Amino acid sequence: MSFVAAERQGAVEIITINRPEALNALNADVLGDLKAAFEAVDQQAVRCVIVTGAGSKSFVAGADIAAMSTMTQAEAEAFGKLGNDIFRMIETFPLPVIAAVNGFALGGGCELSMCCDFRICSENAMFGQPEVGLGITPGFGGTQRLARLVGPGMAKQLIYTARNIKAEEALRIGLVNAVYPAEELMPAALKIAAGIAKNAPIAVRHCKQAINEGLETGMDQAVVIEEKLFGKCFETHDQKEGMGAFLEKRKEKNFTNC
Repeated sequence: MSFVAAERQGAVEIITINRPEALNALNADVLGDLKAAFEAVDQQAVRCVIVTGAGSKSFVAGADIAAMSTMTQAEAEAFGKLGNDIFRMIETFPLPVIAAVNGFALGGGCELSMCCDFRICSENAMFGQPEVGLGITPGFGGTQRLARLVGPGMAKQLIYTARNIKAEEALRIGLVNAVYPAEELMPAALKIAAGIAKNAPIAVRHCKQAINEGLETGMDQAVVIEEKLFGKCFETHDQKEGMGAFLEKRKEKNFTNC
């Protein structure tokens, strides 16, 4: 992979968009490498994934405008489908995915962060969907995920005005969970990921599935989804180990993802 680096620290996989000379802008090659990086994750050994950008200036500054500028309508639709298919794969990836946003997250970068389970960012982070200023709409899910995350009114204002917002405002409107000094961002992401990784991986994965699928349906069906996934946790080693540790009043737990 030329444009994406992958590194494992314990049970945490760090996937880094590695095109700093272009502020990690997305083109078809970068998207292909991002897909390959997720497909290569060892889902038995890894329990949480962090996505970030190389360098100190940018998470992902957006899609590659130079590459898009000469596209035909058909080519643009195909490019949008490529991005949407990969971002949807990340959104439904069985493991939790944290976006550690270290700088610009504009256009496709904001969209990439939003397909992760949640976002934390550095104080110099900047979010926005500036596409209407370029004569286009967001194309990688921005009109859909932003409205779901911050509400349709706020999403429409941000998208229609093409206004970028700083980290503090992103926190205020609920787009990010926390803001850190730049040098503390990755340590904080790793600490959160380690906290997730110590819990029963089957249960964590089922929680992600229940939340994602439940949000896409009505409450009557959503609670049925939860019931089924709740039941699937039982008769697993991890359920017996977790409850056994509680009953035996021991802190040590040996979760094995089975």
